[in-house]
Formats: sequence, structure tokens, C-alpha cells
Amino acid sequence: MPASNEGVGMDRRRTQIRWDRLGRWALIAVLGLIVYLYIGPAASWVSAYREAGRKRAEVAALKAENQRLRERRRELRKSTALETEARRLGMVRAGEKSYVIEGLPRR
Repeated sequence: MPASNEGVGMDRRRTQIRWDRLGRWALIAVLGLIVYLYIGPAASWVSAYREAGRKRAEVAALKAENQRLRERRRELRKSTALETEARRLGMVRAGEKSYVIEGLPRR
């Protein structure tokens, strides 16, 4: 009979589940799933953060250009601005004579 008792014990050991090990593996699997689910949104957040930085730099450049254009507009609204621009283009007032001097040494 001892032989049959040993056989029963072997079967019992073989079918016995180690709940502590199974629980650890289940927790590791759940933790892995949670990490996997956070990877996508975290990568999207990093991408959005970098894009926002690029957009902030672009906005700063556009503000500087806007300021420069506003200053240019103020200059052009002065009464002497029209005459200055016309003379720069080689125009003269009615009744004035235009002279062209050629052959001057270059600086």
C-alpha cells in the first residue's frame, strides 16, 4: 500500500498550483500592459511639446517682423517719405533738371 500512497502524493504535487508565483506573474503582466498603454500617449505628449517649442519660436520671429513692418509704415507715413523714396528711384520734381554724372571713381 505504501506504493499507492506515494503515487497519490505525486499526482497531488503535480496538479497543485503555486498561487504565489502565479500572482507575481499576473502582476508583472498587468504592469507590462499598463506601461505599454502609456507609451503611445507619452510619445505623443513629447512630440506635441517639441512642436509647441517650434511654434513659439515661429511666433517670436513673426512678432519681430511685424514690429519691423510697423516701424517701416510709420516712416512711410511721414511727409518727407514720399519725396525721399521718389528721389531714391531717380525721379525729379516738375521744373527741376536732372543731371547724371558718369565716370566717377568707385569707392
